[in-house]
Amino acid sequence: MIDHSDQTCGRPTRSGSPCKIRLSGSDVACSTHATEQDKAVAEAHRRGWSDGYRLGSESSASLSKSRIERLEQRVKELEEQLDSNRRVYQVGGHQVVEVGRYTYRWRGNKPLAVGDRVLLPENYVSRMKDGPGPTAGVVTKLGTTCRGPLSDIVERAPAAGGQDPSDPVTG
Repeated sequence: MIDHSDQTCGRPTRSGSPCKIRLSGSDVACSTHATEQDKAVAEAHRRGWSDGYRLGSESSASLSKSRIERLEQRVKELEEQLDSNRRVYQVGGHQVVEVGRYTYRWRGNKPLAVGDRVLLPENYVSRMKDGPGPTAGVVTKLGTTCRGPLSDIVERAPAAGGQDPSDPVTG
């Protein structure tokens, strides 16, 4: 915008002396002395400034969004690289898997795969939420980066229809 902070209209008054009314914004003359053309020029300037400001803001937001997306992708790549460097697939000779947010040890003969349904041991939260006994879960990831104590998976969960296809007795 044009800086008129110390500028006055300056157009001649009826007495012939310059007008002392301060200008603001895009105005080139006070409302008393402005012609229709002066008003149109001031409005065009305001509209141009406003549109330029809006487009600049949109461009900046778009650039920021693009930069954030690139940084998030880079963080994801680095997390995956760090994860793969720290991930272990066995602890004490037994397979470890993630079921949701938690890691468990599998002592069964046939290894688990992502998507396998398993029964998890009861804990304080599962007892309150689901009642007593094991809770069903689905293997979401093989291996772990967890370095703490692990609970054991109780068993494979029965497939639809109540039979476990990996169980030689029922499957």
